[in-house]
Amino acid sequence: MTDLNRRQTLLLAIAAALPLPAVTRARAAGEKITVALDWTVNTNHIGLFVARDKGLYRDAGLDVEILPYADTGAGTLVANRVADFGISGTLGVMTQRSAGADVKAVYAVVQSETGRVVFNADRAAIRSPKNLDGLTYGGFGSAWENALISTIIRHDGGKGAFSTVTLGTSAYEALANGAVDFTLEVSTWEGVEAELKGLKQRSFRYADYGVPDEHTTLIVSSDAYLAANPKQAAAFVAATRAGYAFAVDHAQEAGDLLIAANKDTLANPALIHASLKALNEGHFLRSAGGAIGTMDKAKMEAMGGYLFASGILLDGDGKALKGKPDFSAYYSNEFLVG
Repeated sequence: MTDLNRRQTLLLAIAAALPLPAVTRARAAGEKITVALDWTVNTNHIGLFVARDKGLYRDAGLDVEILPYADTGAGTLVANRVADFGISGTLGVMTQRSAGADVKAVYAVVQSETGRVVFNADRAAIRSPKNLDGLTYGGFGSAWENALISTIIRHDGGKGAFSTVTLGTSAYEALANGAVDFTLEVSTWEGVEAELKGLKQRSFRYADYGVPDEHTTLIVSSDAYLAANPKQAAAFVAATRAGYAFAVDHAQEAGDLLIAANKDTLANPALIHASLKALNEGHFLRSAGGAIGTMDKAKMEAMGGYLFASGILLDGDGKALKGKPDFSAYYSNEFLVG
C-alpha cells in the first residue's frame, strides 16, 4: 500500500549492515539477487513468491532471496546497497529520491490507488468528504496524510480542518470501536479483512476528490545496481512480471503457494484468497487495458507534481524543494522490455 498506506508511513530510517550480494557469482549457480519487503508478507508480494517457487527466477539464471521484513524501509536498504530490489511506493520513491537517495522504480505492482478514506457505515452524517470537517482522524504520523485528507475535504467544499490522533495500525481497532471517526486503509487488505470480520464500512476514493491516481506499490532498485547489472535486472523484472501474471491467471494456485511459503505469518488463508480476488477483480495487478508492471508516465508526473506543490518533497537538508524535479529520472520502464 501507497503509497499513503500503512506500509509507507511506518518505515524507519537507516539500514543495519548486511552482507552485500556477490554480483560475480557464476551464472550456472544463479546470479544472486536480494529483494526487501516493505511490510510483513501479503498479497502485494505474491508475484515474487510465485516467481521464486515456480522456478521462474531459476529458469532466468537467477538465485533470488526474498529478505524477511525488518523495521528498516526497503527503499533505505536499496539505496544503501543492502538489497538489490525492494517493495516501495510512489510516495516513498518520490520523497527518498528528492532527498538524494539512490532509488528508482522499475515495476508497478499495482496499476491504480488501493488506499481509501474509510469510516463506519452507520455514520449517516458522513455523506461526502466535507462532512469529515471537525472529526477525529486515526493516523500514522506523516505530513502526507494531512495534505491528502485536506485536499479531499476541500475538493468537496469543506475547510479541510480535522483533529489527528497518531495510532499506527491501532487505528483500525480504534475505528471499529468508535474511538476515531475515520482513517486510511488499503482496500485490498485491511478493507477485505474488515469485510471478512463482518465490519460494515464506507469509503472515499482519493482520485474522486482531487488527489492524482497513483501506482500505490512499486518495485525499486538503485541507479548504481541497474547500471552495473542491466541484464540481471531485466531478467529479474521479466520473471517477476511473469509471477504476477500467473497470480492473475491462476489465482487459487498462486494464493495457495503464497500461504505454503509463509505458514508462520499467513494464518488466515481466507484473507489471502479474498485479497487476491479483490486485487484481480479491481484490475490492480493487471489493468483493464492489459497493462501489467508498466508505470504510467501521466500518473507518475501527476503525483510527483502534487507532492511538490504540497511541499511534501524535501531535499537532503529537510527543506522543501524550490524547483520541480525531473520525475522521469525517478522511474524507468526499460527493464520491462529488456
